[in-house]
Amino acid sequence: MNLGPTPDATGDDTAARLAQAVELATENVRNAGGPFGAIVVTADGRSFDGVNRVTANLDPTAHAEITAIRAACRGIGDFDLSGGTLYSSCEPCPMCLAAALWARLDRVVFAATRDDAADAGFDDARFYRYFDDDGEEARSIMPVARLELGGERRLAPFAEWKRTADRIEY
Repeated sequence: MNLGPTPDATGDDTAARLAQAVELATENVRNAGGPFGAIVVTADGRSFDGVNRVTANLDPTAHAEITAIRAACRGIGDFDLSGGTLYSSCEPCPMCLAAALWARLDRVVFAATRDDAADAGFDDARFYRYFDDDGEEARSIMPVARLELGGERRLAPFAEWKRTADRIEY
């Protein structure tokens, strides 16, 4: 019977949580998933697991960190995970790091590095470079451009948002 992570002598269970994320990743490989696992521990101590299901679900956003964040948000009934921690078997890619920021998590702790992932064939380096570089390399990966619609049409969704009294701020 697994009772969850055991705190060390100082009461910190970071290493145990991280080891648990690594074990989730290892087990996920055995279940036709990618070698990534993550755990979100909410401010009140609840734990939510996530594993990489990109190929299994045909969903490029189904990274372990994203699935753990989704599970945590559903589990607590809120999109704000302030006070929580994300434990990941590997350094989060830019998408997952952005999701952690949007979820308002307090911290991210990871085991393997992006270089370790690259050695296994998961070279996300070009995605990191995309955000570090505003020049030719970024445009060669995927061009992103603003197109002028004319007038104030581009602002219509924001104008509607501002007029909506019962909107949920985030």
